[in-house]
Amino acid sequence: MQGTVDGFTYGLVTPVAAFLMAALGAALGLRCTTRSLHATRSCRVGWLALGSLSIGSGVWTMHFVAMTGFTVQETPISYDKPLTFAGLAVAVVMIGIGIFIVGYRGATRMALITGGTITGLGIASMHYLGMAGMRMAAQFAYDTPLVVLSVLIAGCAATGALWAAVTPRGALSGLGASVLMAVAVTGMHYTGMAALDVHLHLPPTLPSDLSAVLPAEMISPMLVGPGCFLLLAAVVLLFDPGAVTGEPGPGHRPGDHRDHLVPQARPRPRNDPHARGRRPRSTAREGTGRARYR
Repeated sequence: MQGTVDGFTYGLVTPVAAFLMAALGAALGLRCTTRSLHATRSCRVGWLALGSLSIGSGVWTMHFVAMTGFTVQETPISYDKPLTFAGLAVAVVMIGIGIFIVGYRGATRMALITGGTITGLGIASMHYLGMAGMRMAAQFAYDTPLVVLSVLIAGCAATGALWAAVTPRGALSGLGASVLMAVAVTGMHYTGMAALDVHLHLPPTLPSDLSAVLPAEMISPMLVGPGCFLLLAAVVLLFDPGAVTGEPGPGHRPGDHRDHLVPQARPRPRNDPHARGRRPRSTAREGTGRARYR
């Protein structure tokens, strides 16, 4: 029996809120990635790790904010605890691999393609792992072409977002990268949900181990943790003076490995033959009938 699926139980509230959470996580994570390009080698790891956690938390939070608006009319929904939290770990690790590649290799074509592909796969893996963690008296079936399309959306948009993050051109570039990453996450999510068919079990069956599942009502309190982390990451970036513009901070010293080597003008030595006859005007004799310069 086909289940009656509603992905927008609360109208546009959940899609808009989900998009904003994805955009917040992307903005923080991509800004950390940009900031790492101007950091010392020892600090770069910290910035990229913070970026991984920010984007991963944003993706995970976006997914479950969107899922609060997902209902199947004929059966209640619960969630498997291990798979639910495994989705968060997978998102952080795979997205971390992607942005570490770009953070250390820069905006090369191979680094962007590899990092964007891994990041997109991390987003898609988190989504489908979260869907596999749903528990209800039904069986899922997916439309393969739409699943492939959802993964392609995630990979292509994530690659574009990473490119915009590591080639900053001002505040608008950072905003565009964040929006593009949010589009990757939400676009992938709702394309994947469009590929879903729910076939009900008759009679309904319950999970054998109820201690291993979470009621759908428990999802909202679970979002408090990632939400607090995103706020903490925002505070860290807020108090870093170079976080908004991507420029070196106050601890930056000229001459370190991050600077582009720009030749500096050096004074010519006194015995330089090219400097003869170029005495400063103030040293010329004034008020005499003789020639001012020899």
